[in-house]
Amino acid sequence: MSNDTYTLSSIEEALSRTDYPGRGIIIGRSPDGSNAMTAYFIMGRSENSKNRVFREEGEDVVIYPYDYSKVEDPSLIIYSPVRRLGGRLIVTNGDQTDTIFDHLAGGGDFREALRTRTFEPDRPNWTPRISGILNFEGADLKGDFTYEMSILKSINAEGTGCARFFYEYPSVPGLGHFIHTYEENGEPIPTFRGEPERVLMPEDLESFAKAVWESLDEDKKISMYACVIDLGTGERTSELINKNV
Repeated sequence: MSNDTYTLSSIEEALSRTDYPGRGIIIGRSPDGSNAMTAYFIMGRSENSKNRVFREEGEDVVIYPYDYSKVEDPSLIIYSPVRRLGGRLIVTNGDQTDTIFDHLAGGGDFREALRTRTFEPDRPNWTPRISGILNFEGADLKGDFTYEMSILKSINAEGTGCARFFYEYPSVPGLGHFIHTYEENGEPIPTFRGEPERVLMPEDLESFAKAVWESLDEDKKISMYACVIDLGTGERTSELINKNV
């Protein structure tokens, strides 16, 4: 019997398995080993969820309403999914980005920060909080890097407790990991199950962004941010796509 433990899927294959992964984080290293790579995307079904755009502000990414007159509940849709602190780049699907940033700034760590948080209070979906962090050797984002991922999700349908899962990875050329909030569409929406998926990282930023954006369901995709960081120079290059323009 074959062992598929180490099988790699392309990003397109991983995203083709469901029409509604919700929000997703991909972190990995380019095949030639020269770049760190990460991407974050959001999808939505309701008008409130779809009413969003990504904007770059300095080295951070912030989500804003596209049409402020249509905002119903900003608490779970407006946040900074990407923030940098020294030699670390934080990527999450909620305001836990700020929780992680503040803990790191105060001398704490990624896990410690997320132990203070739970899943989102959006009964009955109890949307998981997914988070990632790239840890570079140098404060200028140069040198080798490792990365961590986490998912905080409800332990049951009633939302009475939080299960916290953490994953630590060395960076390996060509290898990435992909975690998302939902398994598929549904009522309520089924939560992501299992470990982050192993994916084959593309060669460059253009092919990376294209693989993610073009593989998302056209009706539900909203925005995507992807970046590569040159491990020799620390230079960060990004691509940001908004469906609402």
